[in-house]
Amino acid sequence: MGLVHTVGLVLHPRRDCTEAIDTIIGWARDRDVAVLGLRDEVGRIDCAASAVDSAELVDRASLLVSLGGDGTMLRTMRLIEGRKTPVLGVNVGRLGFLAEVDVAELPTALSAIDDHRYTVEPRTAVSTVLPDGVPVTAFNDVALVRVPGDGLAAVGITVEGNRFVRYAADAVIVSTPTGSTAYSFSVGGPIVSPNVEGLLVGAAAAHSSFNRSLLLSLDDQLVLDVLPPSGRLAVEVDGLVAGYVSAGDTLPITAVRAAARVVRLGATTFYERARRKLRVYGSAEVE
Repeated sequence: MGLVHTVGLVLHPRRDCTEAIDTIIGWARDRDVAVLGLRDEVGRIDCAASAVDSAELVDRASLLVSLGGDGTMLRTMRLIEGRKTPVLGVNVGRLGFLAEVDVAELPTALSAIDDHRYTVEPRTAVSTVLPDGVPVTAFNDVALVRVPGDGLAAVGITVEGNRFVRYAADAVIVSTPTGSTAYSFSVGGPIVSPNVEGLLVGAAAAHSSFNRSLLLSLDDQLVLDVLPPSGRLAVEVDGLVAGYVSAGDTLPITAVRAAARVVRLGATTFYERARRKLRVYGSAEVE
């Protein structure tokens, strides 16, 4: 019996996903597999996917397919957080780190998943609770970012109950291994395999001689304290503003193991994708 009985679609908000959707629906029709899509997404295009809300999509789908780029893939992972449902990323547009196949490879990929010929990469998430009590979860990063005109981000880093460093910076970033190639990379952080269990803490444009990233165990207790000199800070969750914090606020940070499961079919490796996406080249003297 095939693994896939219901495919759930998550679409990029602007890119044309028609070819990919038609390919999935054609594959599913031949196997009596249901195809679902989020009501506000499939409602704007003419397709045969059944429109449902996010709760029903998550409950019914045995496979989620993300059509777009890394942003769409992150949104899909947040949608399915905590469940064992595998997520297949499909490139629609620019090459991403998280997507596994292009549209032309979809039929082969879906058949391989249906036949259990795939592996999953468990992805770590990072979560916190905002001062208003709203919980948030990120698969790339949670960042405390200065609001223009409101002063610097003054943030204390406390690990295992001990104050480690106080930053005055443009932003303080807590990143997962998945997010090591995102905001963290732009501030000089390392490229980290998604199989590593750890969190990176770093600062953007730190006003300090200490500007190195800190690699923590997932079991380390991490707290971010917004210090009295700080301006109001935006809390960005995977690049989206989820709320704001001010001096005196405290954010406890929690790592979530295997919060989502990304499909891998073995055609490429993380290092090949990172090298292409980041345009990693060696020194001219040895090339």
